[in-house]
Amino acid sequence: MFDLLIKNATIVDGTGAPAVRGSVGIENGKIKLTRPDAEAAQVIDAEGLHLTPGFVDIHSHGDIVLGEDYGRLCKVSQGVTTEVAGQCGSTMFPIDSARLEDAQTVLSVCRADFPPEMKNWTSFAKYKEYVATLKLSANIKLLVGHSMLRLAAMGLENRRPTQQEMQTMKDLLRESMEQGAMGMSSGLIYTPSCYADTEELIELARVVAEYGGIYATHMRNESSGVVEAVEEALRIGREAGVPVLISHHKACGRPNWGLPKKTLQLIADANASGMTVTADQYPYTASMTHLKMCIPPQYFAMGAEGLTEFLRDSANRAAMRAEIEDPASPFENWYLNCGGFEHIFISSLPDTPQYAGMFVSEAAQKMGKDPFEAYFDLMVMNKTIGNGIYYSMCEEDLCDIITGPDTVVGSDGICRGFNETTHPRAWGTFPHAICFYVKQKGVLTLEQMIHKMTQLPAQRAMLENKGVIADGYDADLVLMDYQKLEDKATYTDSNALTEGIEMVIVAGQVVYKDKQLTGAAPGQLILHHKR
Repeated sequence: MFDLLIKNATIVDGTGAPAVRGSVGIENGKIKLTRPDAEAAQVIDAEGLHLTPGFVDIHSHGDIVLGEDYGRLCKVSQGVTTEVAGQCGSTMFPIDSARLEDAQTVLSVCRADFPPEMKNWTSFAKYKEYVATLKLSANIKLLVGHSMLRLAAMGLENRRPTQQEMQTMKDLLRESMEQGAMGMSSGLIYTPSCYADTEELIELARVVAEYGGIYATHMRNESSGVVEAVEEALRIGREAGVPVLISHHKACGRPNWGLPKKTLQLIADANASGMTVTADQYPYTASMTHLKMCIPPQYFAMGAEGLTEFLRDSANRAAMRAEIEDPASPFENWYLNCGGFEHIFISSLPDTPQYAGMFVSEAAQKMGKDPFEAYFDLMVMNKTIGNGIYYSMCEEDLCDIITGPDTVVGSDGICRGFNETTHPRAWGTFPHAICFYVKQKGVLTLEQMIHKMTQLPAQRAMLENKGVIADGYDADLVLMDYQKLEDKATYTDSNALTEGIEMVIVAGQVVYKDKQLTGAAPGQLILHHKR
């Protein structure tokens, strides 16, 4: 007798094959294709509903809020049953307790407060002990962040590491890989990862290669230099001998729209040569990160306190403004890519929350100030902490990227609380991908879209027995009403729950039903093992 029987469903199995009508039994957390009259302790009649594998979020920051109810809900409510986290160079380990405040500043885009135990997470082994105490609704597999390796070894220094500092990074990385991390991520626009040269990243990635891991990268540039940034990522993968995951692939800034045609060809050529290169994408035309990212990155080496004091001086502000407004300035210019402050939306500010939910230009008008002066004042008043949403992409590029054979869906979602506005991708990426690309644009069939959300990312993340509805696979499943499916999360109401996700199952247990968590916590920390 099965523990659970889902009968009369339209099964989209994750492989890309046409949907079929059928029934799925679940026993001891595993799938068994069966008859609708099979005996089971619990039976669900799924007439009129679609059954798919649980969605794999290959680009998650869920590790930073792991165990929090809002972090659990934002994932499973959109059908995510496994997340690959530790992206963009930022993880909760390894921590140098003497630099704890700097580490928390780096991670502040993803979390408002931090567990007191964080100071003890000097290694992946110690972090795993903490994770074992948490309730997990979904599964999670972890990368180790390059920014945290660098911070632990040499702080926020903007220079090449010494031989000893490089050895420290390699030792910390090797410990993480031996303990089950799946690879290393970099965030090459963020402090201090942005201070690394290509050779440093290759040397570290070679450690990852020893354990059969991957290199995931928020590249050095996603606008005018995106082609060169992809070339750098491919060089790191090729010379180190590791698979590459290009994070949230995009082209920001109107002059750069269309460049994904070139980058997708580079990815295709690399795969044809024998490499394994994957790109992930969230299906929105606006991105989200620190509000301070309009500032040239060399200033971040001052730390939050130093930069705050620097911005109090009017002469410093004038010089920085000139850099930001100069198209020839040698940094990825978020201000110019968006076309000015009227296209930069304030998502959150810890100490001046009255300006959240406005564009910077609107906040400036309310403050009665020049937009740049208002922006600098907000940075000072909030000690440079806060998040922004940047409108800089086009739908044509989104469609080109998602239809690439090596592109999968990843949310890059940041969720810091139930009541804080964030990017809608945190709560709506996966249903939005279906509604936008399948229902609205028609660039993919439902079966193709589900494949990019299940089997393909499971394969690229080396997740065994996940991503397909087949005998013996893990019973991670989504039951949805495709006709009613509608993502409700928006830029002004970012935390709205999706309509049409009827039930989410992890390891055979129902974790989400009736738009709420059930309390079941079958999720596991998945450790990487060299194949």
